[in-house]
Formats: sequence, structure tokens, C-alpha cells
Amino acid sequence: MGWWRRGLAQIRTRSLKFLCFVVTALVYVGIVLVNTSLIVVICMNRSLHEPMYMFLLSLFVNELYGSTGLFPFLLVQILSDLHTISAPLCFLQIYCLYTYVHVEFSNLAVMSYDRYVAICDPLHYKSRMTSNRAVLLISLVWFYSFVKFLITLSLNVRLPLCGNVINSLYCHNYLVVKLACSDTLVNNIYGIFGTVVTVIVPLIPILFSYLRILQVCFSGDKQTRQKAVSTCSPHIVSLLNFSFGCLFEILQSRFEMSRLSSQLRIVLSLYFLIIQPLLSPIISATDNVGNRRELYRIICMDGPKHLQLVQRN
Repeated sequence: MGWWRRGLAQIRTRSLKFLCFVVTALVYVGIVLVNTSLIVVICMNRSLHEPMYMFLLSLFVNELYGSTGLFPFLLVQILSDLHTISAPLCFLQIYCLYTYVHVEFSNLAVMSYDRYVAICDPLHYKSRMTSNRAVLLISLVWFYSFVKFLITLSLNVRLPLCGNVINSLYCHNYLVVKLACSDTLVNNIYGIFGTVVTVIVPLIPILFSYLRILQVCFSGDKQTRQKAVSTCSPHIVSLLNFSFGCLFEILQSRFEMSRLSSQLRIVLSLYFLIIQPLLSPIISATDNVGNRRELYRIICMDGPKHLQLVQRN
């Protein structure tokens, strides 16, 4: 069984297909290079084996995971004349993209707690946020995300479908459920539950953390306020950026948006899968002066030393 996807139907001329393919491939290569470089830097330098950088490492791995769930499929579809996808691959893409979103929000929630402890209780930071605790939190985020969406997948696979047209560039859980011939009450209830758990629940520790940080900012001196702003601003930008992209995709899949041009809808539907994997590593890796100096020293000074050692051997 295969499903036809309408999102790429307007790309008809060969030259336009080639241009879209090249641009998409370059974006994917850029995402892979930026995130992989930072993953290697963190893994190879013991000075960065601290909770803050471990959370960043998890974030960068997730950006690679999410973009890989989209771009290889998208590149194949751009060059194809028939925009179809098999049912197993469609469910695989749904699983990858939905776990990516859940891990992203959960990871941002854990990072907000890390910043809360660092700013509001700096004297006890090392005892409260140890490396082992950071590994445990990261493991729980990934494990829970994968298990949760296995349930979603099992509910979808059992549905008998009456259609095979998905009006989207990629497979979307809600759009697949809409094709079902049978009652989808259980799927709808679990879908609402999943949305709440994925988006609303992580926002609770995020809001709590930043409310406490704001209290410290207003009650502290100028240096404390500057540290809080420099530490938290990039994280807030990343959160708002990702939330905007996800919100638009949720609204677009459930409500009629024919007033917007098809080109704009396509761009916005891909926003959280393209901009976030590019933006997140850039702003997260340089979220304060200390991080910038450390990464600059490692990349620009220690990097050539490693290359010289390799060449000598």
C-alpha cells in the first residue's frame, strides 16, 4: 500500500526540481556539519564533560535525529515524478518526527532547570546537578519519548484506511488518522493526551524556572542580572522559535488555511524541522561568554594540535 503526498505536486519543471533538490541538500548538509562538529568537540574534550554541555550534546543529537527523519525522504520525493510513500516508511517518519519534537521540548525543560539551579542556587549547583544526574535525566527524556510514541504508532497501525492522499510534505499523525474508516475516538483522546504531555507538561518546569530566575534578577545586583540575561536569552529564543513552528503545524493540520499561499504554507510547515536544527546549535553553543571562549579555544587552538598529531602518526 502507498500514500500520495500533495505537498510537492507543484514542482513540475526539471530545472525547478533540481534547484529545490540542491537547496534542500545544502540545508541538510549544513545541519549535519554544524551539529556533528559540536558533538565531536564536546565528546573529545574532557573539560566539557559537565551537565550543561551534556544537555547541549543531547540537544545536538536530537537535531540530527529529527532532520534525518525528514530530509532523506524529502530529497527522494523532490526528484520523483510520483510523490508516494509506502505505509511502513510513512509510519517510520511519523515516529521519528514526533519523538524528535517530544525530546526537543523535554530537553529544553531540563536545560531550564539546569539554568535555574545555576543562577538561583549556585553554591549547591555541583551537588544538585552532577554528571550522573544529568545522564539520568537525558536517558529518561529519550526513553520516555520513544516508549510514548510506540503506543501512538500501535494505535495507528491497526486502523483500516479508506483513503491514500496526505495533503502534506511529510507524514503527519493527525492526517493519517483522518483517513481511517473506523471509529478513531481512542486515537483522538490519546492524541490530545500526547499533545498535552509533549508541549504543556514541559512548559511547567520552564515557566517555574524562569519565574524564579526573574525573581533573582530583580532582587540581585547588576552583575547577577547580566549573568541571568546572557545565560537564559538564547534558551528562550530557541524555545520560542521551536514553539512557533510546532504551533503553526498543529493549526495547519487541523484548520483550513487556504487564505495563505501554498508556498508560504510549505515553508512554515517545514520551519521547525529546518530552522531549529540550524539555529539551536549556533545559539546554544554560544549562550554566554564562557562558552564562546571555551569553544573558540578548542576549535581554533586545540583543533590544529589534534591534526598535527594525526599527520605525524
